[in-house]
Amino acid sequence: MGDRGPVRDSTAAQAMSDASGVPVAGAPDPLRAELADHANLGSLDGRIVVEHWAGGLPEERAEVPTVRFGKRWLSTLWLVPITLAGLLVFIAAAQQLRTYDWTKTFIAEHPGSASYAPEINSGLPWWLRWQHLLNILFMMFIIRAGLQILAEHPRLHLDSGSKPGREWFRMRGPVPADRIDPDDPAKAWTAKDDTVALPSWLGIPGFRHSIGLAHWFHFGFDVLWLVNGLLFYVLLFSTGEWRRVVPTSLDVFPNAVSTAIQYASLDLPANTGFARYNALQILAYFITIFVAAPLALVTGLLQSPAVAGKLGLAAGPLNRQVARTLHFLILSWMVMFIVMHTTMVWITGLGENLTHITLGGETPSWWALVIYVVAMAAVVWLWIAASPFTIRHPRTVRRIGQALTGRVKTLMEWWDPRASYSEDDISPFFWPNGHLPDSEDYKSLLEGDFAAYKLRIDGLVTEPLELSYADLKAMPKRTQITQNYCIQGWSGIAKWGGVAMSDILALAKPDPQARWVVFYSFSEGPESGRYYDCHRIEAMGHQLTILAYEMNDLPLSVLHGAPLRLRNESELGFKQVKWIEAIELVESFEHLGAGQGGYNEDQEFFGYRMPI
Repeated sequence: MGDRGPVRDSTAAQAMSDASGVPVAGAPDPLRAELADHANLGSLDGRIVVEHWAGGLPEERAEVPTVRFGKRWLSTLWLVPITLAGLLVFIAAAQQLRTYDWTKTFIAEHPGSASYAPEINSGLPWWLRWQHLLNILFMMFIIRAGLQILAEHPRLHLDSGSKPGREWFRMRGPVPADRIDPDDPAKAWTAKDDTVALPSWLGIPGFRHSIGLAHWFHFGFDVLWLVNGLLFYVLLFSTGEWRRVVPTSLDVFPNAVSTAIQYASLDLPANTGFARYNALQILAYFITIFVAAPLALVTGLLQSPAVAGKLGLAAGPLNRQVARTLHFLILSWMVMFIVMHTTMVWITGLGENLTHITLGGETPSWWALVIYVVAMAAVVWLWIAASPFTIRHPRTVRRIGQALTGRVKTLMEWWDPRASYSEDDISPFFWPNGHLPDSEDYKSLLEGDFAAYKLRIDGLVTEPLELSYADLKAMPKRTQITQNYCIQGWSGIAKWGGVAMSDILALAKPDPQARWVVFYSFSEGPESGRYYDCHRIEAMGHQLTILAYEMNDLPLSVLHGAPLRLRNESELGFKQVKWIEAIELVESFEHLGAGQGGYNEDQEFFGYRMPI
């Protein structure tokens, strides 16, 4: 899929309003002129200038992660001495155990090498060796981009509402108490305020609020990783290579214990990896390939508003924050596996092991070392180049990412998310976000409790409309308790009351060529230009797509989008436009702003299809 709508509006859509300012059928909305018509990157050559990014957001660096135990927070730096001390104790205990006759008998009976597993003396096939290298490359980008996404909401929770103070893991200090639900909305601590920067060698691309670019890396390489993984499964079971990594007897467990004792005592078991792995290797590979990898996919999908809206998973034990936590733990397992796997390759016979995985043979060869050095040099070069390339060529990153993920996202948008929840599920805290409107027109409307507000609906419609606040409240009211999934990672459930978009469009009578619905906000973005976003017209017919004027049985507050905000439950939160001033129906959005489908899409390289 491309980054733009497929065709331009018809000539009739270029007509202007009449002299009285009343919308004319087919006329473009006047707010088009207030959209920024370029990607404001602080440079004319398309490169990102970090100092100007996201309105000059200062680079607040991530802190060393801390983990909460009860009411106390413990720095993860303590894991280093704790791990070293644990290893020393483990080594000493294993060496002591090996002095006992019963341990010697146990190891003799269960040597660790899986004698119950058949030997495969043909070596590792070419396809497995190539997939091993591709897996290294894909995982490198997935992990780094995943850490960058975590830095957008640098806290891990278990409750669906992401309430500050209830997280169990964080990469920055607590949210300032005087900025949680303040009397002055302008002083609220927003989700954007909470973001942190990572070193550019660790995250991609490293600087704050760069999640749009990190998403393309993460999801783009996810698709490649999944394709590679599915092909691996097919070849694994069609060639018999599965016997290397799938336990076929419960004897694997005592053999794994025996192997662990041998490794820990520094008296290593024989390296039989060419023909068959030892029991500990089999378990590690099996968990990684058949448990961790599928769970990575499942817990990733559980973070999608479209999936949650379809299956009703925003609350309860499978809510988004539980999924984020499990996703992070799986990432940690993968990192640990990679480190341990590489370490064991080096200490259990480097020449033999490299020959196995590069040439597929058993006799050590210097060519194996040469191939390994060249491959690792390429990996290191790609690691170093990833962030600078992203900064220099952000549009290319988005274009490739969209090409890899566009069709998947399109499929996820087509179902109608109808999940709703009980009042007990409503989140006690709902993170604010966005740049508050500061125009005199908005302030005047606010002072009058929006009595003078008029919602304009124009563009490719037969009956252009201006609906007052009273008109909107007089229309049939729809109430729903649904989730909000922010692209940054936080989530919240709220009770929304408002008008169905299907009812509004029924009054306006869209033209047949209308394909996109544009929502214009009273607010401007942090760089320049009016905030807006585009949605497929089909999504406006979904049962839970509404213009909300109430939140939790109260009039919508300024902080959360008064007088109106969109609720399209199949999309991420940044597309739920707040402070709506006007709605326009168009055939394509390529003529709006920078032509990418919305303010964040134009300015920060988000995607216009964002059901995940």
